[in-house]
Amino acid sequence: MIYALLRPLLFRLDPEFAHGLALLALKLGREGKPPAPNGPLASEVAGLHFPNPLGMAAGFDKDGEVPDALLGLGFGFAEVGSITPLPQAGNPRPRLFRLAEDRAVINRMGFNNGGSEAAVLRLAERYGRPGVVGINIGANKDSADRIADYGTMTRLMAPLASYLAVNISSPNTPGLRALQDEGALTELLDAVLAARGPSGPPVFLKVAPDLEPADISAIARIAIDKRLGALIVSNTTISRPPLHSRHAAETGGLSGAPLRDLAQQRLRDFRSETGGALPLIGVGGIASAEDAFARIRAGASLVQLYSAMAYEGPGIARRIVRGLEALMRQHGFSTIAEAVGSE
Repeated sequence: MIYALLRPLLFRLDPEFAHGLALLALKLGREGKPPAPNGPLASEVAGLHFPNPLGMAAGFDKDGEVPDALLGLGFGFAEVGSITPLPQAGNPRPRLFRLAEDRAVINRMGFNNGGSEAAVLRLAERYGRPGVVGINIGANKDSADRIADYGTMTRLMAPLASYLAVNISSPNTPGLRALQDEGALTELLDAVLAARGPSGPPVFLKVAPDLEPADISAIARIAIDKRLGALIVSNTTISRPPLHSRHAAETGGLSGAPLRDLAQQRLRDFRSETGGALPLIGVGGIASAEDAFARIRAGASLVQLYSAMAYEGPGIARRIVRGLEALMRQHGFSTIAEAVGSE
């Protein structure tokens, strides 16, 4: 209710400035109570215990400043980043656009973050605290060896992460998505897994929705062969469905409601290719319990959101979790695992 009253005022502000205010509010506010570890939506994925299947996607907390505050909003897990070895400013502003008529966002941020050194110090302060906090890692834009960057980030972040998310699917770093090609992906994952070592956290791979069937098949095969913990499906899209906003022609990755159908279909594609042998995390266009439940029934063991919080406010996590509990009862499922892939 309060956010609905504030939203018109917030939407008059520059989107990136408003995002900074949201982070500041979470830093200064009193942390809420994180979800109970053994509630009705608890599940095990990649050897990790999730109190509920709803997570905050990477991009909101780029520098790992407020993961525990996000858990306090009711999220079952939080993913921070993307973090790169060296600090980088990202792309020129403006680079973040609200498409209010479409309940969407276009961004071309470009992995803006304060770098690994600052993030390590910050995340080390919460070491040992409860809650699943994944760290999303990337490469610097001007790196001469991006695979080496991912290896460096793995060594630095593995001791601090519940899981590592390897982000090779952002459309805003030129050439990054080429790492999804079969040969480059194999080399990259070999480097990451070697840097992680045998006792490190599970490795998740974040992929783009803009993939051809042959790409989907190759990625699924490699992910299973390398025994990854999960695939995150998907990142923002460079495609453009019909949009109404004056910002529709802006370059960058599109997220929010217009991405929902594409992301859901891509999840189904990966579910078909993996045959349920690999956990999937559904992302893109999720804004309600019904959206989350549909993604779970399509094959997602976990789901994430980000853009929807700009439109629905910080109470969205608890609303979706309550709605998921009701939908589970309504459909006769006693656990999330029973619902996964049941459509």
